[in-house]
Amino acid sequence: MNKLWKDRRSGILLHPTSLPGKNYVGDLGPEAYRFIDFLRACGQSLWQILPFGPTGYGDSPYSAFSAFAGNPLLISPEILFRQGLLTYDELPPVQTTTIEKVHFGKAKEYNEKMLQKAYERFKRKKELQQPFETFCAQQSRWLENYVLYQAIKERQGNVDWTRWEEKYAKADPQALEEARVHLSEAMAFHRFVQYLFFDQWKALKAYGNRKGVQFIGDMPIYVAWDSADTWGNRELFSLNEFGIPNEVGGVPPDYFSETGQLWGNPVYDWEYQKSTGFSWWIHRFQHTLAMVDYVRVDHFRGFEAYWAVPYGEETAIRGQWKKAPGEELFTALAKALGPEPLPIIAEDLGVITPEVIALRDKFSFPGLKILQFAFDSKEENDFLPFRYAQNYVVYTGTHDNDTNMGWFEKASPEDQEYSLRYMNSNHAQISWDFIRLALSTVAHSAIIPMQDILSLGSEARMNYPGTAEGNWSWRFQWHQLTEDALLELGMLTKLYGRWYKEEGSDQAVRQEEDSDRH
Repeated sequence: MNKLWKDRRSGILLHPTSLPGKNYVGDLGPEAYRFIDFLRACGQSLWQILPFGPTGYGDSPYSAFSAFAGNPLLISPEILFRQGLLTYDELPPVQTTTIEKVHFGKAKEYNEKMLQKAYERFKRKKELQQPFETFCAQQSRWLENYVLYQAIKERQGNVDWTRWEEKYAKADPQALEEARVHLSEAMAFHRFVQYLFFDQWKALKAYGNRKGVQFIGDMPIYVAWDSADTWGNRELFSLNEFGIPNEVGGVPPDYFSETGQLWGNPVYDWEYQKSTGFSWWIHRFQHTLAMVDYVRVDHFRGFEAYWAVPYGEETAIRGQWKKAPGEELFTALAKALGPEPLPIIAEDLGVITPEVIALRDKFSFPGLKILQFAFDSKEENDFLPFRYAQNYVVYTGTHDNDTNMGWFEKASPEDQEYSLRYMNSNHAQISWDFIRLALSTVAHSAIIPMQDILSLGSEARMNYPGTAEGNWSWRFQWHQLTEDALLELGMLTKLYGRWYKEEGSDQAVRQEEDSDRH
């Protein structure tokens, strides 16, 4: 087993956009710090988030304008106020009713105005200039491409880059040089926005790590077609001369969809990637692992073989499997990022072959076990807990699943009976029976979506795979978290040996809390 995962541990899956707060979207401000305090109080040592790149159409964190940049919507207005970059009157308006869902449209409208005001004040604050310049220098490899992409995109009416003026779409060197001059102020603004995001995230992560909470990030295997990554590095992808993908990514028909999932992301030109020694991938992992402690690699099986669908198809049915150089890639990553084992979690769901398992096990990556999948048929399957090995991360469900309460209510009578008998359960406590089962397994790590802690139904589902709109908007409220739930989570965590083992004295921890609390 990967020695990075020797201790039993548990944590919660919650994207920061789902945090409560005064704004139209959850962010990296005071509520995020309060959430870390909650995790610590219940003995949890892991906080798993979704990708935090700047999102586009559909607001999906898995379809971002950059694999490296941060989402401006997560920047906390309260922290900017404390830095003197906003006035009290410029904070989000006090709401007369609880904001129960994320309002992405309103959040973006407020966010743009807020950041422009903060930028004007930032330019007059001399004490912030040096850290800003240091950030820009350290992140220049991806940052300069991203801010140029964003500046041109705004000038071109925010359409995707294949619809820009030809000289920009084809990245004509002279046209780009002229754009850097004419759009210098817009580029400077986007550098500033990224500085704010990374500054706030760095502080939040440091706070969590000092409290014994580690972060699991999420890396999609593909990047969005309309992204700075594809536009600025098109040689890395299988594109034609006009920037149109020859093939796009997806998966064949599966548990979630009878016609498969057609993601539309351009697939990689793996031969070219190999010729560079996988330098882009090495940079991507280095960047991500500077932000989080572990990274869940989404669609891990695509590194062994990927489902390539001809561009223009309406479903993913007419694709084919093509080999990918996963072993060579992870060998190069281990050499570049060593000497410790790679802190990677392999999302090994879907059509899994012996070759995929061999790739995962060669590098001792823990795989995933989803408890909902254990009870969806009468056939024995590898998601039944008695079949688990230690080197796994067990989930009651993921962001793509229904909540456990919602799953049970929609399950067939046979599946309901099977799950109730297996867990010696009753319907009223089904969410907590799933939680108890996850924490009790031999798997070294257990992750529970916040919705299951709150025993919520399908109304709290985060995502419906294969649908482009109406997802990602769930957020919780503190009043939903009852004292009974807090006590139960702490009790089960201790009972099954997953309680965070605090280092140092209580006095030292209290001193940290006094100095760090926001």
